[in-house]
Amino acid sequence: MTIATDDVIELRVDDIAQLFHTLDPFPFRERDLDREAEEYIVGWARELTTSQPLKIVIYYPETEAQTENARYLSEAFSRYFSGRAVAVQRDLNELFRVGRRSLAIGIAILTACLMSAHFIVGVFFDAPFKQLAGESLLILGWVANWRPLEIFLYDWWPLARRRELYRRLSTAIVDPRSEPILGANKDPK
Repeated sequence: MTIATDDVIELRVDDIAQLFHTLDPFPFRERDLDREAEEYIVGWARELTTSQPLKIVIYYPETEAQTENARYLSEAFSRYFSGRAVAVQRDLNELFRVGRRSLAIGIAILTACLMSAHFIVGVFFDAPFKQLAGESLLILGWVANWRPLEIFLYDWWPLARRRELYRRLSTAIVDPRSEPILGANKDPK
């Protein structure tokens, strides 16, 4: 059972290792989170207020309390989400690089279309087709700038928000808590 309240994300697991990708060959501290665990944490973090620091409380059985996984849980979460923030920043940088290149191409095409509409249309076409050819070239020039304008006006916002969310998660307080196994008899009598 998992619950999130205020700026606290709570997870309950039977085994700490189930939070991480099982086929990842790296040491525990450097492993990737399991896809479902990441989706759950990120989904709840999106719902929480952005002004407060996040806290991730992880409940696990007492039998896991003395394991290496329990000791390095906070560091593992921090590394993972820091790495995701860096990866999203690279995606954002790539998007802007593509946007700059697209903008340069789009401006060149727009300039060529405007010059063509101004000079060539008057020479090669009869009067009924001048306006049609001129407007068509103008539309083509602006359509060539559609993608760079979309990148610089809209496409980068979701990436920037995701990067900030991962940065927040990388600095979240991870509070591992062991709890007794339900139904276990502590008194040997």
